[in-house]
Amino acid sequence: MAPNSALDLDGDFLSEDFCVLRGEHFFVRAVLELPIIGSDAKRFGFGVWSTLSRPNFERYVDTFDSGGEHAELGPWLGWFSNRLAGYPDTLNLKCRLHFQADRQRPKIELEPTEHPLAVEQRNGMTFDRLLEIYAINGHDIRRSLSD
Repeated sequence: MAPNSALDLDGDFLSEDFCVLRGEHFFVRAVLELPIIGSDAKRFGFGVWSTLSRPNFERYVDTFDSGGEHAELGPWLGWFSNRLAGYPDTLNLKCRLHFQADRQRPKIELEPTEHPLAVEQRNGMTFDRLLEIYAINGHDIRRSLSD
């Protein structure tokens, strides 16, 4: 991965925060948070990617290193750019990116559809469902919780 300072808007580029493909597709690293039912203000977060239009991508990149408030940015339309195990296909779900201060990754708000991931973002997920997601992704800790 390249450092953000080597960002190439017209070719291919990948860093921890940004991705450009062929100078045509622009992605930012973001967080999708799902509330956990029965747990005050506790959330589970997926580190994910979302598209942005080139003009919005350039505006975000221009302000990224300042680490300042990004309240003037967005929310902007994007397309969810990951397939998450344990859900029907999540690629290209419509979303909005909400930008954070201090170089925190933007938060993703999925369009309020009936897709199970969007429903869990709106209504929350149970702790058992969280454990199921861990297990689906190769981190089954359920046995150690019951011992």
